[in-house]
Amino acid sequence: MNEATHHNILAICFDFGDTLVDQATEVKDETFTTQRGELIPGADSVVRELKRQGYRLAIVSNGPVGNVRNVLSQHSLYDLFDAFAVSEALDVEKPDERIFTHALDELEIEKENYSRTLMIGDSISCDVKGANDLGMISVWMDWSRRYPQSPADETQVPQYTVETPLALLPLIESLERKNGAGDEEQFYSHLD
Repeated sequence: MNEATHHNILAICFDFGDTLVDQATEVKDETFTTQRGELIPGADSVVRELKRQGYRLAIVSNGPVGNVRNVLSQHSLYDLFDAFAVSEALDVEKPDERIFTHALDELEIEKENYSRTLMIGDSISCDVKGANDLGMISVWMDWSRRYPQSPADETQVPQYTVETPLALLPLIESLERKNGAGDEEQFYSHLD
């Protein structure tokens, strides 16, 4: 039995740029594919710890497939992810629900359980909106000032905000504890 079946949170999806990798450090080739880059402080520890705890992990990212593969491989993180939904491969970009559902399908998450999945990203117009529209738990990584910081409408309002990757661990622990008593309906209804 997969340890992840004991979690109330069934899967955790990450954006890539300025959520795991510091985009300002990316070294690109002539095709604008990232060859290497530095991770945001704490990102590697968070991914390793979540995987150690048995969570199913996915990347949901706009951009070239090579960006994700190259940087995650550079830091020995690529094999820790169970699913990849990258816009170049799917010919669709966030916030389109198809990129999110591709990852959730790969993780074998049924639609009725989308509310038990997290999407963590730095863009309120792509990551947060896409997650909210699908009924996922949206977590805004307010680490970079690259994108607008103010929601254009209610669909871009994150359910949770963290400023660093390391802040994800206590947030996820808190979400698990809130539902630990088995009152799943009460816990997830406040996220609607």
